[in-house]
Amino acid sequence: MIEIMSSAALCTVQDFGRLTSRRYGVGTAGAMDQLSLAAANIMLGNPENSACIEIPIFPFKVRFTQDCDFSVTGAEGEVSLDNSRLPTWWAYSAKAGQVLTIRRPKTGCRAYLALGGGIDVPVVLGSRSTQLRGEFGGLEGRMLQKGDCLPAIQATDNRPLDFGMTSPLSALAFEQENTIELRVITAAEYDEYAAEAKALFWSNRWKVTPQSNRYGYRLHGTEIRPEKPIETLSHGIVPGVIQIPPGGQPIIQLRDAQPSGGYPKFGTVIEADLWRIGQAAIGKHIVFKEVSLKDAAAAMQQNKRYLDDIKQMISLQEAFV
Repeated sequence: MIEIMSSAALCTVQDFGRLTSRRYGVGTAGAMDQLSLAAANIMLGNPENSACIEIPIFPFKVRFTQDCDFSVTGAEGEVSLDNSRLPTWWAYSAKAGQVLTIRRPKTGCRAYLALGGGIDVPVVLGSRSTQLRGEFGGLEGRMLQKGDCLPAIQATDNRPLDFGMTSPLSALAFEQENTIELRVITAAEYDEYAAEAKALFWSNRWKVTPQSNRYGYRLHGTEIRPEKPIETLSHGIVPGVIQIPPGGQPIIQLRDAQPSGGYPKFGTVIEADLWRIGQAAIGKHIVFKEVSLKDAAAAMQQNKRYLDDIKQMISLQEAFV
């Protein structure tokens, strides 16, 4: 079990989310960076979808109230256990009474803390993820607070733990020249825009605004306008959909977005790149690149190979212990 020692604003319990509940009007919730969440769990021998703590505000501090395996992934920042520094993307075992501190990262913006077996909170609609708008899931449907206690499903399992992995921030070319590239498939209303507007969308260097959050990332750049007003009924949307409201500034719908909306759909960020949005801090710049469905499938395979490499390295390590 761990006890939250910091104010932990905006920190929540998340897994992969509610992937089958949108037909009931329930958003997915779930980790913004699911690649890091899966890796954190693999490093501990947990099922990939086990619940972790998503940490977007730093410093974050917890005290272990019992011996417990843990791993920290996601954003790359300073991590310490009591007074001992640990590398980022590291798996380790803590003793009861030790304090883990995760400080502001230099790269990325969300860290993930996994515990042995996963965090044990109730399953609601097939997921342990926190749905803040609906106030359910996670720990009482809310952000974590100082004094909260969270149990691990299986705190320790006697596995050798003192190793780390290369993060996707480094392994998968996350950022170049302070710009994050997101691959996009065009969507239903794309052809309602003139060639000039389309060219602006692909050539713009979009800035992530302070109005961005788990519901959606609001971007700022040259306005994108259709040839004539587009009137649509509300339609289903999923995380990654890029909508263009009347103001002409794109919104990327994300994990806590409602499952339907009426703004025109310009494109959709491919699933393989959603983790990149989750690690895009306020003020960062984004560029979009048009790709095909075949390209999107190949990108997912690249992410899978990254996780498979982690599994293989852990298997080799255990074979020589």
